[in-house]
Amino acid sequence: MTAHNWVDLRQHEHAGIETLRAHFEGHAYDPHWHDAYLLGFTEQGVQQFECRRARQHSTPGNVFMLEPGDIHDGHAPSDRGFTYSMLYLKPDWLALELRAWSDEVPATGEPHFPTTLTEDNGLATAIARVVHALRDEEPRVVRQGAIDGLLEHVSGHLSWRLRLAYDPRIPSVAHRARDYLHAHLYDDIGLDELATICGVDRFRLSRVFKASFGLAPHAYLIQLRLTRARQWLAQGTPPAEVAHKLGFADQSHLGRWFRRAYGLTPAHYGKRCTNVPDFASNNL
Repeated sequence: MTAHNWVDLRQHEHAGIETLRAHFEGHAYDPHWHDAYLLGFTEQGVQQFECRRARQHSTPGNVFMLEPGDIHDGHAPSDRGFTYSMLYLKPDWLALELRAWSDEVPATGEPHFPTTLTEDNGLATAIARVVHALRDEEPRVVRQGAIDGLLEHVSGHLSWRLRLAYDPRIPSVAHRARDYLHAHLYDDIGLDELATICGVDRFRLSRVFKASFGLAPHAYLIQLRLTRARQWLAQGTPPAEVAHKLGFADQSHLGRWFRRAYGLTPAHYGKRCTNVPDFASNNL
């Protein structure tokens, strides 16, 4: 991370919502996904990212909306870089809050964003209000009011669907490989071994898997492990222990992948999420 880049991540103790403000110049982070819904807006500059096989350019006031599992990256195409604010919303929390907010929300299915980028000043303002309400430790009534305003604006961008564990458009070999990776998250899996299990050679497996899910099998497995790492770090598990449990060579190996995906170190992430005081923001 360059001297001009910074990341300020916080997790609200009671709401359980992560808020993030960050600034990047040049390359921001590699392709990755989250197990949460991401709602954010660009404050300054041009925020370029690839998502759902399309390149997006978010400018000030634009809102980006990503679902759990949406693979995306980040880059600043201009010299000034970009600054943005973002909320991480847990899927169960968002679904429950939306159903409590309106009786018209279906009782089944998870929220779905048909598009990943929109120009909606009202939604951008609603996101900013939640970020400030949580970070400024506003009274609970103010925080809830901000969240209700967010739900109202988000609802205008949602369609509803049941998430299918099996997508018939994806080749069966890709499904088998993905299911095996999920079931053997902690194992030292070789590409030849995975290809044999799926009944194809490793070259075909890599082509089909990447075409289906946007990442090569090894990169997909790394993302699975990073998602689990975030969960354990947020619970206070030391980075070295997380690295060992997830099959990384050491803490530094975990740290390299973590920073490439999220723009901050595992230790910094853990401190932010467990409310342990950090020493200095420039230690990123």
